[in-house]
Order: sequence, then C-alpha cells, then structure tokens
Amino acid sequence: MNYSFKLSDEQKAIREGVRDSCARYPDTYWREVDERRGYPEAFVTELTKAGWLAALIPEEYGGAGLGITEASIILEEINHCGGNSGACHAQMYIMGTLLRHGNPEQKQRYLPGIASGDLRLQAFGVTEPDAGSETTRISTTAVRKGDRYIINGQKIWTSRVQHSDLMLLLARTTPYDQLKDKTKGLSVFLVDLRKAGDALEVRPILNMVNHETNQVFINNLEVPAENLIGEEGMGFRYIIDGWNAERILIAAECIGDGHWFIERAAKYTSDRIVFGKPIGANQGVQFPLARAYAAVEAADLMRYKAAALFDSGEKCGAEANMAKLLASEASWDAANACLNAHGGYGFACEYDIERKFRETRLYQVAPINNNLVLAYIGQHVLNMPKSY
Repeated sequence: MNYSFKLSDEQKAIREGVRDSCARYPDTYWREVDERRGYPEAFVTELTKAGWLAALIPEEYGGAGLGITEASIILEEINHCGGNSGACHAQMYIMGTLLRHGNPEQKQRYLPGIASGDLRLQAFGVTEPDAGSETTRISTTAVRKGDRYIINGQKIWTSRVQHSDLMLLLARTTPYDQLKDKTKGLSVFLVDLRKAGDALEVRPILNMVNHETNQVFINNLEVPAENLIGEEGMGFRYIIDGWNAERILIAAECIGDGHWFIERAAKYTSDRIVFGKPIGANQGVQFPLARAYAAVEAADLMRYKAAALFDSGEKCGAEANMAKLLASEASWDAANACLNAHGGYGFACEYDIERKFRETRLYQVAPINNNLVLAYIGQHVLNMPKSY
C-alpha cells in the first residue's frame, strides 16, 4: 500500500473550516470554562451545527460520510487552536460500535438524531473500580427478563454522562466463571439516559483536568432488548473493534496540542528579550523546542499511516497503538519545553499554558496507559512473552 500523507483539497478545507469554527472561541473562552469547571456547551453546539461531530455518520443518515483520517483532522485542529476536544471527542470514537455492529433499525432510529444534534452520544460506560484496564473482569451484570435487560453495577471514569442523551454500556451477560473464553460473555447496550430516572446515580469526580467524569451507580436499570448492540456475549470484541479508532483520534488530539505548545513557545521566545537578545537565540531554549517539534512531526506520520490503514479496512492495531504512544509522549515533551521556555509566566493562567499542560498530560494514562501500549507492542508485534 502506498502511504501518501499529503492532504487532499477536501481535507485542507476541513481543517480550515474547523479553524474558522474554533476562531469564535478564543483562549479567553476556554480559560473561563476552565476556571468555573464548566462544560463548553456553546462550543459543542457550534461544532454540531457545523456538522463536524457527524463526520463519521454515513450521508444516508444525515452525516458527512467521512473516514477516520478526516475525523482525526477535525479533532487535531480543535486542540491546535487551543481548545479541548475531550468535551466531545467520544461521539467520534464511540460511533464505530453503533456503525459497525448496530442493526439497520438501530441506525435509523438514532443516527439521524445524532447527526442533527437532537441527540448526543458522548458517554461510554466501560471502566469499573475493581477491573480497571482488565476489561474482561468487569462485574456489572445485565440479566434478560422478557423483552428487556435488568442492569446492576458500577462504572467509574464515565465521562460526559451529564451532557449526553445516550450512553454505550458494557455489561456482563454470562458469569465469568462459566466461560472458557474469557473475552466472551460481555454485551454492549445503547442506554437512553433520558429514560433512566433513579436507576442511575451519577457522582462527579473532581479531577486535575476540567473534564466532566463520574462514578455511575446502576440499580435495576431496565434497557429494552432491542437496544442490545450486535450479538449477546460478543460485546468485548465490539469494544476492541473501536479501540483502534480511539487511539488514532487521541493521537491526533495530542498532535494538535504539540503544535500549539511549540508555536506558542517559538513566538514567545522570539519576542522575549533578556540580556539584550531574544531568549530563543539560546540553544538551551531553542533545542528542546526543535526536538519536540521533530517528535510531533514523526508521530504525525504514524497517525496518518494508522488512519490510512483503518480507512482501507486493513489491520492497524500496531500502528494505532504506536500513534497514540508516540503522539502522547511528543505532546508531553512539547508541553514541558513550552513551560520551561516561558519560565514563571508559564504558570500564569492568563497564558493558558498551565491549562493545556494539564490537559495533554491526561493522554499518558488515558484512554489506555502507555505501559499497556508497550506491552501490546512487545507481545503482538515483537512476539515476546506476555508480560501480564
């Protein structure tokens, strides 16, 4: 396969269009949202109306029918412009589960509303306090009773649930000790949060980043059987199927962050005069930024390679994982170089660096810890013994 990462005219237009949308939400907007620990409602509404969050939805359902490459450009540019796409990125990577494994009736029922903005699919209930990254050990149960499932359990780090209409929920439909293949026995449900009532108790988790995330306690939640995605017991496979898209999109966000940090630092250090010359003329300031830029550009190539493979229907597990690893590390290096270049001003909220510094740090550990990415590469790419 020939990997060409030169953007097409359409892809360039997408980048410029997203940049235009983001220009209406400058640093002061994001700073104010961060200070009050708010949700960027106006920004998410703007992106929805412009059609950016419906990028992956087929045209027949009111979306743009674009690929992961284009979706990654959208999220990258949001972060590149100083925003935080974490407020809405889940609608991109959750979408694959419904698109790939939902039945025609489910797609017709939900996708047009998601595309128009009448419905939001932003919440993803997978992680549990006693399972963490070992997803096959989750204990939330879904028991079939007639034409519905009764779900009980607990989720943690469930983001955006307070700003979503729908949630994808992974639950156990077969007890763990009854399974020979431990990857089976889990099922995915599309939960209408508007109808959940007292069956869901949401407790916000105050965290370092202004990221709306929660503990969710599920008590006898009734979900119609028609909201089961795909085949009962195959949910873990469906979730894995979406992980490659998730990693590619997160990599793109980190690349956007990396360029934001480097551009801010390059301008500041070119303008800041100390001892009669710009501080950027000092190699101790210049070289870390140059190295960070090289790392971001290298990660960007892996992002586009992974996206090209994904869009062509080829295997891309290794590339998607490496893109996430390289991009998250590159953005973190860029963040540190930018903060060091600004000195004390880097800690001042009015410069926005400390905000972005906190935001990009998240991707060392979420949505997957980089150590688990290294374990994946060691085992599945290098054919080394399993390390855990």
